[in-house]
Amino acid sequence: MGSPKENRMLACVDVDYRPDVTVAACVLFRGWTDAKEAGHLVDRGPIAAPYEPGQFYRRELPHLLRVLADVQEPLEAIVVDGYVWLGENVPGLGAHLYEALCRTVPVIGVAKTPYVTTGPALPIVRGGSLRPLLVTAIGMETATAAEHIRRMHGSSRLPTMLKFVDRLCRES
Repeated sequence: MGSPKENRMLACVDVDYRPDVTVAACVLFRGWTDAKEAGHLVDRGPIAAPYEPGQFYRRELPHLLRVLADVQEPLEAIVVDGYVWLGENVPGLGAHLYEALCRTVPVIGVAKTPYVTTGPALPIVRGGSLRPLLVTAIGMETATAAEHIRRMHGSSRLPTMLKFVDRLCRES
């Protein structure tokens, strides 16, 4: 039997690519409005595969799976920097991550820039920014995912936890 939902963690994940190493980071937190992390993990792995347009997941997914393998707590949801869907029924990084995790953990994609064929993304505006974040999801309703991202801590466009995981990748 699974753990009660209140004992589950939330995770934000990101990857940074360097000439000699790929750094994946995972920031864990307990509630959508949390200002502080509950913990974090960093994985320094092999050089990433070359970028292929429309196939970004091939480059990033192996690194995300490695850092997520070290998470000890059950996860309620994972937030990725990018898209779950690239278009109507066209899977992006988040959808591939959801499948790789055997559809056990909902994945929310938060993108800062529109993808040319982006389909079912919901734009949300946070802080004083006029530029929306584009939210996609799998394993939960996109509207619910968008509300979670809207409620996340931070007064700027990007939620605190997403900024933290990005910085953790770049500085580790």
